Amino acid sequence: MVKWLLAMALGAAVVAPPATATALPEAGRVDRAAVAAYEAAYGASAAAIPAFARKYALPCSACHTTWPELSAFGQAFKDNGYQLGNDRDSPIWQSNAYWPIAMRTTPQWRLESTTNQITDASGGKTITQAGFDLSGVDFLMLGTLYKNITFGLVPTLDADGTTGLEAAFVRFDNLGNSPWANVKVGKFELDNLLSEKRFTWLSANGGFLYAYHYLPVGSANNFGFGDNQIGAELSGHSINSYTRYSVSLLTTDDGEPGVPGGKSLDAMFTLSRAFAMGTGLGPQRFGVFGYLGHRPTVFDSSSGAPIPGTGSANKSFFRVGATAQLWMGNLELIPLVSHASDDAALGGGTQKPAWNTALLEAHYVATPQLLVQASRAIPRFPIPRATPTPSRSASGRIRSCSAAPEWPFTANSR
Repeated sequence: MVKWLLAMALGAAVVAPPATATALPEAGRVDRAAVAAYEAAYGASAAAIPAFARKYALPCSACHTTWPELSAFGQAFKDNGYQLGNDRDSPIWQSNAYWPIAMRTTPQWRLESTTNQITDASGGKTITQAGFDLSGVDFLMLGTLYKNITFGLVPTLDADGTTGLEAAFVRFDNLGNSPWANVKVGKFELDNLLSEKRFTWLSANGGFLYAYHYLPVGSANNFGFGDNQIGAELSGHSINSYTRYSVSLLTTDDGEPGVPGGKSLDAMFTLSRAFAMGTGLGPQRFGVFGYLGHRPTVFDSSSGAPIPGTGSANKSFFRVGATAQLWMGNLELIPLVSHASDDAALGGGTQKPAWNTALLEAHYVATPQLLVQASRAIPRFPIPRATPTPSRSASGRIRSCSAAPEWPFTANSR
């Protein structure tokens, strides 16, 4: 199966008025030269969302290569609990009219094609979709409640009118006055180097990472690496965030509230290191990750319906991989490789399913307001399967290809 996407869209977001210069904190001065050079080249055209740009009087290009992707300085700012280490960190510094919120929606036109799609009338055909569409709305509320206490709340409104809660967490930063100890509790995105929530694609299909979500047909596993999870995370970083780690304990429900899966816990770790090499818009970063999870296979029932929270006979699965963020001038390359394996009881068959994935995403940042990007993902079983299915071809492989330009623009001063 091959899926490809060509999308063009206009992203709408609340923006802040033009900003004036603000001194950077001591913790951020390692990257000040890179930020200054980038702003000198592109800062005049940068637009900012109000959540932090208005608070600190900085343009978006201080923290983003292109919104919403973070630059090295932006990553350090996020890791430090959305704090710069000056008086403006305190909520009481702001006027009563300040509200740390941004909203994002994406009216769009897109062309999508799926090959080898199984239908009732054929063994596989190409389906093409084209037309105007609309994404949902994300309400991004992030900031500080007090010094070294960070909050995040992201309600969502889908295009069909349904509502959701993408994220809701509190984070205690710099425990013991050390950047190596931070604790986050609630619902949050996993600490992935390639973020599916900060994706720069303009449709759900373009932003969907098959390397994170691929599962064999008939699988009883509902885990997706790109899904926000509920649990607790211990993380730490160097002052400039060139070295980062995280360890998480998570409920076995893939972010669903109510603890429907029972008592088991999943665990995840990430570790990455960046090096200041080359002349690109950021450092060269390399990282590894691993996830060990469990899913129940037996539930008590009432009137034939499973009783939430009674899951037992847990079976395990794991994901391991490596990724990188490589800059060559204005060109960013993000390769990712991973290996996945599920217990046979989760795989929908008698064999223990295992598969490998490879992904390459490329961004060319002409300016903070002009991005050209392309992506290629290939999940594949080590042993090809003979029977085609709706989610994999006869070779046991999915190929996903996407390409899109993106041009955010400033609609007004707010």
